[in-house]
Amino acid sequence: MQKNVKPCYYPDYLQLDKLLDAQHPESKKYGAEAHDETLFIIVHQAYELWFKQVLHEIHAILPTLSQEHVDEDKLSTVNLRIERIHRIQDVLVDQIDILETMTPLDFLDFRDYLIPASGFQSIQFKEIEILLGLKSEFRINFDKKSFYNRLNEKDRNYLLNLEEQPSLFDAVESWLERMPFLEFGDFKFWEKYKQAVEDMLAHDEQVIKEADYLTDAEKTFQLNDLANTHANFDALFDKDKYQELKQQGRFRLSQEATLSALFINLYREQPMLNSPFRLLQGLIDIDEKFTTWRYRHTTMVHRMLGTKIGTGGSSGHDYLKQTTQNNRFFRDLFNLTTFLIPRSSLPELPPEVVKAVNFHL
Repeated sequence: MQKNVKPCYYPDYLQLDKLLDAQHPESKKYGAEAHDETLFIIVHQAYELWFKQVLHEIHAILPTLSQEHVDEDKLSTVNLRIERIHRIQDVLVDQIDILETMTPLDFLDFRDYLIPASGFQSIQFKEIEILLGLKSEFRINFDKKSFYNRLNEKDRNYLLNLEEQPSLFDAVESWLERMPFLEFGDFKFWEKYKQAVEDMLAHDEQVIKEADYLTDAEKTFQLNDLANTHANFDALFDKDKYQELKQQGRFRLSQEATLSALFINLYREQPMLNSPFRLLQGLIDIDEKFTTWRYRHTTMVHRMLGTKIGTGGSSGHDYLKQTTQNNRFFRDLFNLTTFLIPRSSLPELPPEVVKAVNFHL
């Protein structure tokens, strides 16, 4: 049933007069227009439109996860919005295929007219990074120092103010810290889990020592590796050791949040832990897909420019390679697999805990 009183027409609704008149090649101002500059403009404008939609989804997710209590139905909506971000990220990667139809010489026809413009000046993408949790203290040095110097005062102040606000990383950390079930009546999960780990590692040590097919050197190597694994688990359970590694940058999440995330991963089959598990996996996918996009972007820039300096003053390919390796949001969630143990070794949850995870979170 029609609800609008005034007719709504396609060109007006999409403001096509503005949208289709927003491509103005710089090369045309200095002589003959470089044919591929229009493609370059449109692809990057499309990026910015998709960034806007990603921000729209993040701004809907963040307040929900920041609430003191997150209901199951709201968590389901969050997961759907994260899935939409994933699909957009797939499109971001696919657009590079279109851009790569332009050859390096085609790019050089107009590149020198674009100085000092650069993709790292995208305010929306930096906003996405900040909202996801990549603030200045976690960036590589060029991003820390040079980026803000290349922005106008309005944009610089906007992003600096955003850095002071809670991010999605912060909201997820607080949400995990509120996780119930780890201590439930007389049941203390981590005491049971720690014992299961000790039993597993002791069994592994015995297997290595009794393995006739291993040389003494191989046994020594594997036992040393097992000792390192043991040290990782010790840090997980020891508050002081964990805090020391956190200060060294080995962890970002608090110990409480890490333990809760691990519990969710270990018992994800329990009905009320399925949506939280999907959420954590969804965040890992966001991180992985942006890493993939950065990698493809890095490869494309190397293909187009070789080792030339970027138009924005960065080291071009080398700068992008560093951001691909270091600009991560949820590295802690990736590292949780370090602490997984086989299902057969997991402590059995007592009936009262099983009952709780079947009804409310």
